[in-house]
Amino acid sequence: MNGDMKMTMGRTVREIARYYSSEESFAIKSGKHLPNRGEVIEVLKELRRVMFPGYFGPENITVTAPEYFVGNTLTEVYVMLKRQIETAILYRNENNESKEEISKRAQEICEYFFERLPELQQMLLKDVQAGFDGDPAAKSKEEIIFSYPGLFAIYVYRLAHILYKEEIPFIPRVMSEYAHGRTGIDINPGATIGEYFFIDHGTGVVVGETTEIGNNVKLYQGVTLGALSTRMGQQLANVKRHPTIRDNVTIYSNSTVLGGETVVGENTIIGGNTFITESIPANTKVSAKSPELVIKKPRSAVEAANVWDWDN
Repeated sequence: MNGDMKMTMGRTVREIARYYSSEESFAIKSGKHLPNRGEVIEVLKELRRVMFPGYFGPENITVTAPEYFVGNTLTEVYVMLKRQIETAILYRNENNESKEEISKRAQEICEYFFERLPELQQMLLKDVQAGFDGDPAAKSKEEIIFSYPGLFAIYVYRLAHILYKEEIPFIPRVMSEYAHGRTGIDINPGATIGEYFFIDHGTGVVVGETTEIGNNVKLYQGVTLGALSTRMGQQLANVKRHPTIRDNVTIYSNSTVLGGETVVGENTIIGGNTFITESIPANTKVSAKSPELVIKKPRSAVEAANVWDWDN
């Protein structure tokens, strides 16, 4: 490295290091750490093996005693999850709790979380059934469990939602963004979603934090359940800004429903490519007027060089 480069590197190092101490987001909190993202994801993977045994691991519960497999796996998950919850609470620690108090709270939250797992498994099985009943291309429920991105996103959401309701920092969002990256489906862990939920295809689906979704709802790719405006930023925190979708609603691809006061009534069908910012009554069909298609008569012969030309 020549002298000029050394001087350049020296200036760069000093400037970056200065931001470390002056920028609040970079401040290293003494004795505190952010949760380990890898371990949070490992919790998701191990719990998926428990929720759907035989699909995502080497276990064969027809040979291994189910109680042994579940007990051993959940014990390992408990250790990881409690450690990460403690880390997250300690990092934020807005109430200045002692480490002993945080450890006790993490234990109580884990107990509640694990008590909810049987109920959560039953809800997931209903989601699987919804996928099978709603998709004629599905060959079996096993195929949905093993390969459908929509079910994976719903699985992660249902776990993250429990921790979100317990106001655990960081971890619910780490979970939901992991699913988002894997599937292209963005479900905020704060959303409230009923049972028998199905996302078909899924890519580009967005479900905002204060969205409420009832039972037996189906969404297709590109659906957005969002806010009308976020210009006020943090002033809108804890304000309902996303829509309410009642029971038995289907929303087809690339449709957008916006606003905290917007309610889509039960038994309603929202057609594709619609943009909705006001409430829709129950038992309604909504569609966007299709643009006029211009179809030209085919030519008898097309030169290879011109086959992709757009000729008005």
